[in-house]
Amino acid sequence: MPLQKCKRLDSQTVHLEVSLPPGHNNIWDVYIYCFHGCAPFFLLTRPRREEGYQRKARQTGEEREEQTGMEGGGSSWTSMEGYLNEYFHIPAKNPPSDARLRWRRAVGLVVRNRRRRFREFSALGAIDDAQRRRILGKVQVVINVHRAALQFINGVKQYHLTHELIEEGFSISPDELAEITGMREDSTILKLHGGTSGISRKIKASLQDGINETEITTRQKLYGTNKHAEKPARSFWMFVWDALHDLTLNILIVCALVSLVVGLATEGWPKGIYDGLGIMLSILLVVLVTASSDYKQSRKFMELDHEKQKIYVLVTRDKKTKKVLIHDLVVGDILHLSIGDVVPADGLFISGYCLLVDESSLSGESEPIQVSEEKPFLHGGSKVVDGTAKMLVTAVGSRTEWGKIMGTLSDSGVDETPLQVKLNGVATIIGQIGLVFAILTFVVLLGRFLVNKGMAVGLMNWSANDALTIVNYFAIAVTIIVVAVPEGLPLAVTLSLAFAMKKLMNDKALVRHLAACETMGSVSCICTDKTGTLTTNHMIVDKVWISDVSKSVNGDAKISELKSVISERAMAILVQGIFVNTGSEVVKGDDGKRTILGTPTEAALLEFGLTVERDRYTEYNKIQRVRVEPFNSVKKKMSVIIQLPNGGFRSFCKGAPEIILEHCNDMLNGEGDIVPLSDMQKQNVLNIINSFASEALRTLCIAFQDLDEFSDEQTIPENGYTLIALFGIKDPVRPGVRDAVMTCMAAGITVRMVTGDNINTAKAIAKECGILTEDGIAIEGHELHDKSSDELRELLPKIQVMARSLPMDKFKLVTSLKSMYQEVVAVTGDGTNDAPALCESDIGLAMGIAGTEVAKENADVIIMDDNFKTIVNVARWGRAVYLNIQKFVQFQLTVNIVALIVNFVSACVIGTAPLTAVQLLWVNMIMDTLGALALATEPPNEEMMKRSPVRRGDSFITKVMWRNILGQALYQLLVLGTLMIVGKRLLNIEGPTADKTINTLIFNSFVFCQVFNEINSREMDKINVFRGIFRNWIFVGILTATVIFQVIIVELLGTFANTVPLSLELWLLSIVLGSVSMIVSVILKCIPVESGKRFAKPHGYELIPEGPEAL
Repeated sequence: MPLQKCKRLDSQTVHLEVSLPPGHNNIWDVYIYCFHGCAPFFLLTRPRREEGYQRKARQTGEEREEQTGMEGGGSSWTSMEGYLNEYFHIPAKNPPSDARLRWRRAVGLVVRNRRRRFREFSALGAIDDAQRRRILGKVQVVINVHRAALQFINGVKQYHLTHELIEEGFSISPDELAEITGMREDSTILKLHGGTSGISRKIKASLQDGINETEITTRQKLYGTNKHAEKPARSFWMFVWDALHDLTLNILIVCALVSLVVGLATEGWPKGIYDGLGIMLSILLVVLVTASSDYKQSRKFMELDHEKQKIYVLVTRDKKTKKVLIHDLVVGDILHLSIGDVVPADGLFISGYCLLVDESSLSGESEPIQVSEEKPFLHGGSKVVDGTAKMLVTAVGSRTEWGKIMGTLSDSGVDETPLQVKLNGVATIIGQIGLVFAILTFVVLLGRFLVNKGMAVGLMNWSANDALTIVNYFAIAVTIIVVAVPEGLPLAVTLSLAFAMKKLMNDKALVRHLAACETMGSVSCICTDKTGTLTTNHMIVDKVWISDVSKSVNGDAKISELKSVISERAMAILVQGIFVNTGSEVVKGDDGKRTILGTPTEAALLEFGLTVERDRYTEYNKIQRVRVEPFNSVKKKMSVIIQLPNGGFRSFCKGAPEIILEHCNDMLNGEGDIVPLSDMQKQNVLNIINSFASEALRTLCIAFQDLDEFSDEQTIPENGYTLIALFGIKDPVRPGVRDAVMTCMAAGITVRMVTGDNINTAKAIAKECGILTEDGIAIEGHELHDKSSDELRELLPKIQVMARSLPMDKFKLVTSLKSMYQEVVAVTGDGTNDAPALCESDIGLAMGIAGTEVAKENADVIIMDDNFKTIVNVARWGRAVYLNIQKFVQFQLTVNIVALIVNFVSACVIGTAPLTAVQLLWVNMIMDTLGALALATEPPNEEMMKRSPVRRGDSFITKVMWRNILGQALYQLLVLGTLMIVGKRLLNIEGPTADKTINTLIFNSFVFCQVFNEINSREMDKINVFRGIFRNWIFVGILTATVIFQVIIVELLGTFANTVPLSLELWLLSIVLGSVSMIVSVILKCIPVESGKRFAKPHGYELIPEGPEAL
């Protein structure tokens, strides 16, 4: 099939067009997706017609409508939403540079303060992960070549010990120690120092017992701390400086200075300074409030960054194994590594099994490296792909290879979120309209002034007062731009996200990427793990089957009963298998108590073994392990070969029962003898497995095999095992999970359980949690790959449980849901192999307790307590963020429309603007910074979880919002217009201050309309807008402060704000006119808004058209 077109859509997606063989008149769209080497690429294909067609193209997890062919691919400008989708749309994950460049160009010059608006965003030249790996690889090559050249020229460098090192008993300098680890390909110098054991002696560290706790401070002082150089925090005054970069404020400052000079010249001191000084004080207030808001927001993000760096590792100190923060690691620590860990420092391999590390973040090479005693070098920043090991820490912080490279890179900010970009688009549209209105207002005011002046005294006769009038007109026009260009609109998103992220951190959810908070509010499907997420992860062995005997063992009496019916030989083999084939260990804590470190499943088995034969743990733990294959989610088993004390070898394996059972030919009978495993007995074991699983027990098998000999070249046997026992492990469902699942269902979120457990166990737990319903089905992971596209399309909506799932099965489920049904998918993961699914999902959720560091690095949110209820809480806050921004946009657009039209119409009709520059600056603060603080920080309520999620492509500014905006704007325009035109006559306001009084009343009524409309904006559909208002003290505080300051402006600061004190009757009138907007709100909410035509969707989904006839 000839290639018609090849186009790279972004770093992950390529779009190909190929023609079909002769006789076919269509072209196939082929979309190829791949994961930076994380997973094999896969294809999605669909035919289309050559002439005019419409397709939904999936671009990095987001769908965009493209119309080509009939109209030459021209973009639609028929609506605001169409314009926003065309120029202000970016995907939530990995936004491509062209999309980011497109929206920044579209913003154009309609930005008052570029420094502030784009401060937190990463530069357009920021590199992606693939580029970073290539650059780091080149940097590392240069470093190695440079180092080799210097060594060749200068010979072996001489290092000198400082007096402090000698005094403390150390015999190697930190620089030499770091250099040894850095020379990864040459072990000569390491051997000169006596290898790993020699280095340990020189840094006073025991390879078995670790270092002494009392030496931590000394080691940090002499060898450094495990921290990289951090960018210093920005001070409050730096935010003030940023706020002062607002172009319109700078112009107003110039206008204020001109007004001061002209005022002093014409009216003298002090009267001449009032107008100019009023503008200056207003600008100062705006700058200080803006800077304070930004500064607090920055502090919140700093707290979140510090929380992200709280990573714990396992070390041995003072003969005790304990968890410490990576920042507390010191040279000499004995560090324990396992699958999924990120190596936090440079060091040397002490002992371990099958250790494979990925150093692509250092060298750019994606091929894993085998680390052993022959090649003992380990480097910070690399990832453990397989195996376990102990490592001697030799370099920390900036002395590590990773630290040296990180020192050459600078923090480039964060990627903008889709909502931030969209609101930049809204701000751009409003700003363009406001700019036109501002220019027209100035032109009309100036034109009327010149006409009146020409008719009165002529255009050749000018005075300082005339200049002052023109300056005031210009100041009003510039202030209209200040009000019209809503800088706070995109920044309100950041404020709301910072507030939500801080609250979520307190609720045990750490958000790593800003966009995740937004996207979580649109999630329509959650694919969750079972163990630890839906269940408590506190496991105990509840039942055991051994030698055709099945017993409950949840108590000492029942364990004694089991021992009485099983022979000593069978029990000895079972206990030996538990103690030697384990990833857990018994450690002694600071309080002297013994605890078990390891995964909950391993800990449950070890606890059972200790209960049965505690005295044999030390004996069996001393047996030499010749080969170990740690458990991983692909093999679903763990194997070990030990050397028996009396000669010979023994292999143990444990894991998923159906897998272990296939490896077994024999079984242990009641006397501990090996007998053949017949088909009937195998079926009996399968029945036992199913009976355990139907009781919601996790099932695990253990088997052994004796070997006469075993060499280093041999692999652990796969067959010929003897079945020892079957365990049923109890893991109760977390309290409140069923209610959380019901909440998700009410919110239109489908919950799917994806687990590696037995299908019967999975079904039992899913029913208990309320996930598996009568209409749903449970399948095993491999069944997904056996289905055709049509079968899969029919099957997907019904799947509620996927058992015996491999990481690539989870990946297949996620990609299918996204590509076939445009689901917004959240996925939980805890293992290294979950990285592809976490990357591909719209929201990757890593487990904070059970999750590996690799999983956490690839996740968007870390669930610190591994609890499903926390995931639902994240979704609730995600909806709150989206809804709060909608409320703020509704409120701000109403103010924008009214302020623009009032000033423009008054300029045209009466030749003056009722709202002065100072008053407009105050209104701008109400709707911008204070409005964002009040509305963007509303906490979520239960009603949010009774709505359907926002679908991909839904309009941000909805018809409901337009109804409220236009209705409230119309009411306010009628009120202000009436006051402006016939207010003096209606209210019988006379005297020399009549004009100032009516303008003050207009200003006061306008502000109170905004105060009450701010309350209206708390609910866009619901009539009761007061529900929960006193739970949000920020909202109440801002509203109260606004009213108090409004009273001060009108009654006390009239000289600067161009107002006069109002009578009690006029104050009451202002409040009543403002409060009527609440009655208007009730009337508006009773007007039905058509939600648009809904098409029938099979199983609640809308299918993508397939085939030419569908198009």
